[in-house]
Amino acid sequence: MKQVVQNYKSGELALLDVPVPGCKPGGVLVRSAYSLISTGTELMKVSEAGMSMVGKARSRPDQVAKVVQSVATNGVPATYRKVMGKLDSYTPLGYSLCGVVEEVGSGVDDVKVGDLVACAGNEHALHAELNWVPKNLYTPVPDGLAPRHAAFGTVGSIAMQGVRQGEPQLGEVALVIGLGLIGQLVVQLLAASGVRVVGVDPDPARCELAERTGAAACGDPASSAVEAAVAELTGGHGVDQVYLAAGGGSNQPVELAARLCRDRGRVVDIGKCRLDLPWNAYYEKELDVRFSRSYGPGRYDPEYELEGRDYPIGYVRWTERRNLACFLDLLARGSVDVEPLVSHIADFDDAVETYQRLESGDLKAVAVLFRYPDHAGEAVAPAVAVPAVRRPGGTVSTPARAARTSVRLAFVGAGNYATSMLLPHLAQREGVELSTVVTTTALSGANAQRKFGFAEATTDLDAVLGDKSIDAVFVVTRHSSHAELTRRALLAGKTVFVEKPLALTEDELAGVLTAVEESGNDRLQVGFNRRFAPLLQEARERFGARTGPANLRYLVNAGRLQHGSWYLQQGTEGSRFVGEGGHFIDTASWLLGADPVSVYSVATSGNEDLQIVLRYPDGSTATISYVTTGAPSFPKETLDLVADGKVLRLDDFVRASVYGRKRWVSSRLPKARDKGQNAELAAFVKAVRTGGPMPVPLESLVATTAATLAVQAGLAGGAPVTLESAR
Repeated sequence: MKQVVQNYKSGELALLDVPVPGCKPGGVLVRSAYSLISTGTELMKVSEAGMSMVGKARSRPDQVAKVVQSVATNGVPATYRKVMGKLDSYTPLGYSLCGVVEEVGSGVDDVKVGDLVACAGNEHALHAELNWVPKNLYTPVPDGLAPRHAAFGTVGSIAMQGVRQGEPQLGEVALVIGLGLIGQLVVQLLAASGVRVVGVDPDPARCELAERTGAAACGDPASSAVEAAVAELTGGHGVDQVYLAAGGGSNQPVELAARLCRDRGRVVDIGKCRLDLPWNAYYEKELDVRFSRSYGPGRYDPEYELEGRDYPIGYVRWTERRNLACFLDLLARGSVDVEPLVSHIADFDDAVETYQRLESGDLKAVAVLFRYPDHAGEAVAPAVAVPAVRRPGGTVSTPARAARTSVRLAFVGAGNYATSMLLPHLAQREGVELSTVVTTTALSGANAQRKFGFAEATTDLDAVLGDKSIDAVFVVTRHSSHAELTRRALLAGKTVFVEKPLALTEDELAGVLTAVEESGNDRLQVGFNRRFAPLLQEARERFGARTGPANLRYLVNAGRLQHGSWYLQQGTEGSRFVGEGGHFIDTASWLLGADPVSVYSVATSGNEDLQIVLRYPDGSTATISYVTTGAPSFPKETLDLVADGKVLRLDDFVRASVYGRKRWVSSRLPKARDKGQNAELAAFVKAVRTGGPMPVPLESLVATTAATLAVQAGLAGGAPVTLESAR
């Protein structure tokens, strides 16, 4: 088998062929699926190995002291041979992985061959194809947790033990100094514990990542912004705890900790930073300095780690194995999300090159994973079901009401999108009566009533759903409520217009379709407006019918969100792409005249920039580049469709062109971009008024929603996701 090793004397890194370890009693033999590079601890070891002998001595004064003692005891020649022999040997790297049990040793009864486990230990969870792992250093992976996420288990346990040492309580404020891998995990664990967190790191990208995953504010240690944030969150008292997750030789972290910590606060050292405590500062505040020892109780105890002797839970609640299991549980339940931390996944065969790129700075990363070949532990990204639309009495939609001269509309939600993009088009439309606006706060409803002429404003949704005079309900609330409100309105017999997304999960989507089946009411429209844009409609007509497969490229220059935007609340409102991506998938599917059959998605570090490849039944493909790191001055949406010797190009709904035997170029629009909202609403109102077909078939809305959900499933599983149509 292959294993990553390093010669500490020469600094040489190698992927070495070594014998397969035996499966001893009290443990299991594990075939690695993913192992995690600790970009702090491991790179420090790699860097030290490349130093001169003097440099090595300076970096490890503890080892120099042992050499001096050995000289006094054994003499110089014997000590020299011993030291050189140890230095000129291969040593392993790695201590956090996920893999599949290949063999079970005697005395082990909690796992079986084929089980997925997370493993810990710098002697047992190595960057190697196979490892023997004793009982107290592995734990089963919860169902549904991706192997590459479970590979974070050990590093997560280190962060968790540090947080436990700080004894955080609900409502406290903490400062995390150093936002590398451990610091990022500490931020998420504290946020999950109800603690408000301020992060400190000189790297703006790491600060932004921490804010996206739970920190209240982050900044450079030299800036005044950090002190201002601490003062605002604590009323000027200082933080309750400080977590030192930084490394290096600077004493700035401990000095900053003393300055920003409250009287009798706690300072927890997790990383390996310089600790020259400024006596006066720590004495005057009577600061409680604590150390966090690796993964938790049991670490460095051979009876616990090697012999499998557990500590009684009544005396030691959180051992290193229980910490490991707890962290995996938090991952499985979504309380902690490591996917944004994954900067790079490298094939195990490229291990040496990956370390070299990390050390040289060519690869800048928070977390890097090794992916092992031909392993059984890879969880193939699950197929996402495209639920069948079942209607009582057949497949033909039954109009909810007979044709009428005017329609009465109710709005649930009156936020920015409703009041800027929908209501202005409806307020002056002939044959439309704005009946009722429902909001959670009285003032927002009153404002909408005044501006757009609603007959009534209320906070009582049930009254609206029970009002038989209301023909259609618009659901324009936050994403997390869309599916449930849509379901209730359908069951009440209303025609429904719901802003995207229709659902955040497969279960929510299934719930909407259950309501369709139970009520026989399929009168539903999702706000996919771009297919209604006049410029794009004309360009599609000019392009004409296709005879062969097409390639479509869609660049979405989405830009960064402002700090505090509710779009960043992924735990409740879903990812940003789930919220917005349906627009672009629907547009691609409409242009290609079909629904996708598979989705492949990859992301840059932090899931900021996505590449999504959709495959269609006739062999056509659509690539959507959804990026947040582009220049704000560049157009938001550009699209190219290539097929049959022709090219269609759309430039941000301002200009369109078609290249073929003849060239057509639109005239520049004299006013603002028309992305189709007005035409979409006109089609919806017509369908409500006449009882005719809805503007977009329900099957298409469902397929687009399922494909949007498949993007996230693909990111988690690292493989193409098949869209399986239920029949």
